[in-house]
Amino acid sequence: MLGYVGYDPRLEEVIVAHQGTDTSKLLPLLTDGDIILEPLNRKLFPGLDWRIAVHSGFAGTQARSAPGVLAAVQKAITKHKAKKVTVTGHSLGAAIGLLDAVFLPLHIPNITTRFVGYGLPRVGNQHFADHVDAAAALAVTHISNKKDVVPILPGRFLGFHHPSGEVHIDEPGAWLACPGQDNPSAKCTVGDVRNVFVGNGTDHDGPYDGIEMGCSS
Repeated sequence: MLGYVGYDPRLEEVIVAHQGTDTSKLLPLLTDGDIILEPLNRKLFPGLDWRIAVHSGFAGTQARSAPGVLAAVQKAITKHKAKKVTVTGHSLGAAIGLLDAVFLPLHIPNITTRFVGYGLPRVGNQHFADHVDAAAALAVTHISNKKDVVPILPGRFLGFHHPSGEVHIDEPGAWLACPGQDNPSAKCTVGDVRNVFVGNGTDHDGPYDGIEMGCSS
């Protein structure tokens, strides 16, 4: 799975970006489907509530890339004297990005971290969502597009919950703030896309402010 760490001199921020699900390859699809909730890796996430559990597939992928991401972010912070880190991604990349956004402040003191995810699936249980909401050094925005079904997966009946910070793009294209966790309003994903049968898979790739996710050969 591809990722990128760089520095934006205009924003004066280190940027961490993760690729979304590549449906042409088997491993990302297996990762998405590995929906068992498992405890966080204590070496990567020291000192957090033992009740926190996250998607096993997402956790495994994040764990494999975490040492390299941490080293690259530390190098960029030292080189540019940065104090802020923004983590972003789409779909699977958003899920890995959210875990990175929780992980990085545990190992790099005195930074503020912002997460901006697109088409974010649910990543962890209620304790995970509550930790994300309570983390003082972390600001979270996750953007859902129209009838995209991915943000309602995995289902809450399996124990998964979103943190706060949803912004929902409605059918006319307006961006609407959705306070709280899994806001049930019809103007937000949980209320707008009540099950996968009323969703539209093509909305997953956008557009997000005019930008479609993906690439063409």
